[in-house]
Amino acid sequence: MRILTVMLLGAALLAGVAQATSVGPATAQARGGTIRNIVVEGTRRIDPQSIAGYLAIEQGEPFDQAKIDASLKSLFASGLFRDVSIRRRGRDIVIRIVENPIVNRVAFEGNSKIDNDDLNSAANISPRSVFSRARVEEAVRRMLGAYRAAGRYAASVTPKVIPRSQNRVDVVFEIDEGAKTLVRRISFIGNVNYSDGTLRDAIITKETAFWRFLGQSDIYDPAKLEADKEVLRRFYLDRGFAEFQVLSAVAELAPDREGFFITITVREGARFRFGKLTVDSRLRRIDSGQLTAAVKAQTGDRYNADKIERSIVALTDVAGTHGYAFARVSPQVKLNSGKGTVDVTFTIERGRRVFIERIEVLGNVRTRDSVIRREILVSEGDAFNTTKIGQSRRRLVNTGYFESVNIERKEGSEPDRVRLVIVVVERATGQLSLGGGFSTRDGPLAQLGIQESNFLGRGYDVRLSGQLSLRSSQIDASFTDRHFLGRDVSFGADLFRVTRGFQDNFSQSSDIEVESLGGRVRFGYPLAEDVRQSMFYELSNRRVTGATSQSSVFLQNESGSSTKSAVGSNITWDTRDNRFEPTDGFVVGGGLTAAGLGGTERFYKLSAEAGHWTSLTPGLVLALSGEVGHVGGIGQNVRLGERFFLGGGRLRGFEFGGVGPRDRDENVSLGAKNFWLMTAELSFPLGLPKELGIKGRVFTDTGSAFGFDGSGPALIDNATPRISAGAGLSWRSPLGPLRLDFGFPIVSQSHDRRRLFNFSFGTRF
Repeated sequence: MRILTVMLLGAALLAGVAQATSVGPATAQARGGTIRNIVVEGTRRIDPQSIAGYLAIEQGEPFDQAKIDASLKSLFASGLFRDVSIRRRGRDIVIRIVENPIVNRVAFEGNSKIDNDDLNSAANISPRSVFSRARVEEAVRRMLGAYRAAGRYAASVTPKVIPRSQNRVDVVFEIDEGAKTLVRRISFIGNVNYSDGTLRDAIITKETAFWRFLGQSDIYDPAKLEADKEVLRRFYLDRGFAEFQVLSAVAELAPDREGFFITITVREGARFRFGKLTVDSRLRRIDSGQLTAAVKAQTGDRYNADKIERSIVALTDVAGTHGYAFARVSPQVKLNSGKGTVDVTFTIERGRRVFIERIEVLGNVRTRDSVIRREILVSEGDAFNTTKIGQSRRRLVNTGYFESVNIERKEGSEPDRVRLVIVVVERATGQLSLGGGFSTRDGPLAQLGIQESNFLGRGYDVRLSGQLSLRSSQIDASFTDRHFLGRDVSFGADLFRVTRGFQDNFSQSSDIEVESLGGRVRFGYPLAEDVRQSMFYELSNRRVTGATSQSSVFLQNESGSSTKSAVGSNITWDTRDNRFEPTDGFVVGGGLTAAGLGGTERFYKLSAEAGHWTSLTPGLVLALSGEVGHVGGIGQNVRLGERFFLGGGRLRGFEFGGVGPRDRDENVSLGAKNFWLMTAELSFPLGLPKELGIKGRVFTDTGSAFGFDGSGPALIDNATPRISAGAGLSWRSPLGPLRLDFGFPIVSQSHDRRRLFNFSFGTRF
């Protein structure tokens, strides 16, 4: 039995070996071998030869399933094909493809808030490009992103694909833009020391209200909400809350998708005061008293993070003046919770040399990069200088082109390299100014002016203005290039025609008019940081008409024509933080004008001005300013057009020319050879929402105008100071700046001409 079993097993083994011997070569050929041909089927538009660039296999290579799979993935990833299959037919590889269509036309339907060009840019699908479902889905996502950036979270985009002949399709995006998704409510949790209303005023995002119809502050923006967290942190840190935290900021979309409800949760913590303030200097040759004096806080003051930052800047400046250009100031803050104090140690040590690797400009749409970069006092490759960067930011703010300017320091490619990122938010730089008023001298008057201070985004200042009243008219046109020929030199040109009447409205004598027609060229250049000198040349013709034997004897002598050929120079030292709405700094300037180099008029004119602005508390600004002027003839009397007329916007409470030499009989202003004016003004918030831009002010003006070439019993020339006081409002309305002033004379003369109310209005576009 055992012998039989062994014989059967042996026979089976021999049969298996024989079978393997008979089929082995055929199987090896089926599984191995080389590729004889690569056959491409289904192409209509694409050259079969170009498909080889996507393949990982080649003719003559051994069959390799891994390479075949890689080729399949590569063909799909190209985006050119709707379907691809690869199979083996004998020794050939057969690639069967179905091409994606070509986009014949892209259309947008239902859009009005975002134009076709912007949607096209977002969709990134153009005619004659390859169509794919993935690209259309990405286009829809990007278009919805554009609508959300515009505050329209309820927008929907539905793509439709319309087949055409020759494997082409039209892509139509049907759009329902929906309403703006505004912020309906902003709530705070955890705030004890400050009300919800106070915190709403502090942050950038605002609740929707009827007066915000021209703005975007009430449009929900996630990036803006993130910025609000930092704004709140700064708000509390500047008011003594050193442990403040924003725990969360959640925005919930309303069920109707037309509004957001924002809830911000905060932890205020306790309020602290400054404790010990110490300066630990590792630098030699610097007096410790000088460093201590640079610290902007004192023991016992309420803790304020801004004072710490200002102290860092001041200490860095002191070190820089002693030759330590790369000094590093590091504040160590220690909270003493039990005492409610914060100890700060400012450590000053040598810093390593750090260089600016790159300067990046973000946020500018209209303004060219070159216009921004020319205000920056450092360049790529320069050493990092905190002082110059701070000055650069102030220069950018003072251009008036931007709502905000931030210069951020970012890490560079190496430890000793940094990137400067300049982030700007542009403002409307065009202005259409309208002004109106009434005076007993001129009657109703109107002003119209058009100005673009950033023309073509190149920083050109172009202006055209006019004024018309019953007694006067004025037309001015000017052009200024602040960086002439790419240098820090300004060039400007002016043309003007001014007609002014000097006769009293109720006089029975004829009117007297002074008409000036001419032009001026100007140059300006820096003498030092914050100090500039300007020079000009003016050529004009002046004509006085209308005087009769019944006119004022002082004006009869003015009749006739004269030619003015004058040169002038002015020097100004200006450190204001903002030249348009200053809260800190000063300005001092003076000028000289001389006429007589040609022409018929010969005179000299001296003028000077000074002003100082101080922020007493946030929003409360005290301004003190003064002006003085003198004009004298050279071998002749000073003519009417060069004299000073005080009143109106200068010395409020009096009309233009209402103070100064006057003809008693004709009651007409003659103009003065000398004047001086001092003003004290306190501006303050009115408790209204900050973004309304409404401020109040109280003021007092004191001044005088006196001196005249001539004498006679009818001449009134009184140098007694006049004093006025009053209050006013300024409003940065959605339609432009509006200014109202009510001035009340306190000290005046009986012959002075008073005006209680002064009004001006403008609109921006």
